[in-house]
Parts: sequence; structure tokens; C-alpha cells
Amino acid sequence: MKKGLIATIIMVLTTMIFLVGCGTNGSNSSNGSNGSGSGDGSGSDMLVGMVTDAGTIDDKSFNEGTWNGILQAENDYGITKKYLKPAGTTEADYMKEITNLYDADFKFIVTPGFKFETAIFQAQSQYEDAKFVLIDGSPHNGDFNPVVAENTVSIFFAEHEAGFLAGVATALELKEGEAGFIGGMEIPPVQKFNWGFQQGIAYANENLDTNVSIKAENVVYQGTFDDVAAGQQIAAAMFDRGVNVIFAAAGGVGVGAINETKTRVGGGDDVWMVGVDVDQYEEGKMDNGESVILTSAVKKIDHAAADMIKAEIDGKFPGGETLTFDAKNDGVGLPAENPNLSDETTSKVDEIFELIKSGEVVVSGVQGDLIK
Repeated sequence: MKKGLIATIIMVLTTMIFLVGCGTNGSNSSNGSNGSGSGDGSGSDMLVGMVTDAGTIDDKSFNEGTWNGILQAENDYGITKKYLKPAGTTEADYMKEITNLYDADFKFIVTPGFKFETAIFQAQSQYEDAKFVLIDGSPHNGDFNPVVAENTVSIFFAEHEAGFLAGVATALELKEGEAGFIGGMEIPPVQKFNWGFQQGIAYANENLDTNVSIKAENVVYQGTFDDVAAGQQIAAAMFDRGVNVIFAAAGGVGVGAINETKTRVGGGDDVWMVGVDVDQYEEGKMDNGESVILTSAVKKIDHAAADMIKAEIDGKFPGGETLTFDAKNDGVGLPAENPNLSDETTSKVDEIFELIKSGEVVVSGVQGDLIK
């Protein structure tokens, strides 16, 4: 049988798999024959799949940030992309869609969030010829003892550094007032945002002539990431206590807080929100086109996803490693554009970001003060 005919049959079979695959998928561009990079700088033969966490592909958070990185890789390298949305958020739900991607020959799979930890633990041994990128988590078998196999890379972020920069920017812009923090589940990434934010406010008060306080009663972990109504209620209570700005690292709970802030601002109050994970400026827009998002503590999730795809294409996939994206490698920060921050505030925050990169300012990743 001629090679051309074989290639045609393979292409037809691959197309049939796409048509019968389960789940919701994103639009795909170029065709490919396997899930591995060629190592020659071209991604035209690479199929990249993603399984979403709770929420949608345009959730202004982890799903969207991860997908944007894959879209960037499609634009830069010509990879073929696909995402599947699970029916639920259990390990079984995630494994079902990972298997669906694998069966459709998408053998480079990106998953956003710690909820995928046990599913990726299973998948990395079950599908040894696939590659996995787990963002914000480490594979484990339910015992929280990380096992990062040679076909998996685990990625974390220095949330405390992003929170610190947001805290400095908030204090500089407000000059004085009260701040609050709303967290979702009390897990390390969320805690680090909180601790960093408080350190940033303290740093600005001590070094930049600001006077912003954050009281213990205005630091609340709601316990979930999806209770929008609870977020709105918590934010309302904080604003009633005189809080001027709230930093929420809480998913849907944070969306509720943003909604309450819009309501307050619409009624004439001078209150703000600080976004998280991605630039949430658009999420905070009101009918008049103005946004209640002062700035956002950004984890460059899109960069992480795109970088790992490029590494695979270049034959340099860091399998078996746990990577941290921080200030030193530009993995965290504030959005490139901050319409509600003055040029003076932005300039000063940029200076402090460079101090963090150089090590002159070290932000603690545990509860406490600046190390130096």
C-alpha cells in the first residue's frame, strides 16, 4: 500500500475520532499525527489537549488563562488544540476526559488546578507515552506525597510575590483607608496571595508614606470557590465595616464580591476590588465602561502553558520536574495595562518589582513579615 494512501486513511480515522469524542471542544486548526513535539522547532504535528476545571473556558481565571496559552502556541507554532469540559469535578470526571483526549491522539495534555492532582497521578502511569502539564498542583495518590513522573511537569507560582505587588499598588493608589481579603478554600496558593498582599501593604506603609490597614475581621476564607452569593454577602459586610478595597482570591466567590462592588460604586460609594490570577479589569466593568478593578495579582498561567508546549516542540520538555514561575522569570506580576492606577503608582511598583527580581526585597511565602 502506498505511503500516500496510508496517510489518507490515518487522517480519515483521526477525523472520525474528533467527531465521536465526548465533551465540549474548542476550535482546532492544523492536523497532526501524534501528541509529541518534533524537536525541530515546528509544532505543526503536535496535538495539545486541555481538560477544564469547574467553570468555563472564558472564566477570567484558570481555565481561560491556560487556554490563552494554548491559543498563543497555536498562533506561534501551528499546533492543533482541543479542550474538553468534564461533567463534574471528581477524579473520575477528569480521567474520563483525559482518556477521551488520549484516545483522540491528543497526547500532550494540560490541566489547570490542584483538583487534577490525583487524576494526573493515575494518568501519568496509565498513559506513559503521553505528556502532562499540571498547573498549580503535584500528582499524588490521595496522600499528598508528590510523585512527578518523567512524562509530567508540575508548575507552581509565587503567589505571595504577585499579592505583594498588588498590596503595594493598592496602598499607593489609596494612600489611606482599610483593605480586606476574601479567600476561597484555605489552601497554600490562596494563603500566599493573602500573606503577600498584607506584606505589600505593610511595606508601603513603612517605606512609601501610606496608611492602609487590614484588620483580622476583614480577612475571610469562605471555604469554596463557587458560591457567588456568599462572596457578595461577605463583600457587603466588609464595605459596611468601612473597607475601601477588597482583594479576592476566590473564584466564583470573588465574582460575587466584584458584583457587590459594582453595586456599591453604582450607588456612589468609592470602593474597589483587586483581581486575581488573570487581569480581571473586564470582569469589573460597569454599564458606563468604567471598571471597579483597581489592579490584579497576576499568575502568568498563559505563559506557563505556552512555555511547556514550546519546550516539547524543542525537545526540551522538563519531565519529572517541579517548576516555579516567579518574579525572577516574569511568571507573576500585575497586568501590563492598569487603567485605574496612576503613572506614579505604576512606576513605583515597577521599581519594587525589579527589587524583588534582584533579591533586594524578599517576600515571605509563609505568614509573617518581609524576610528583608
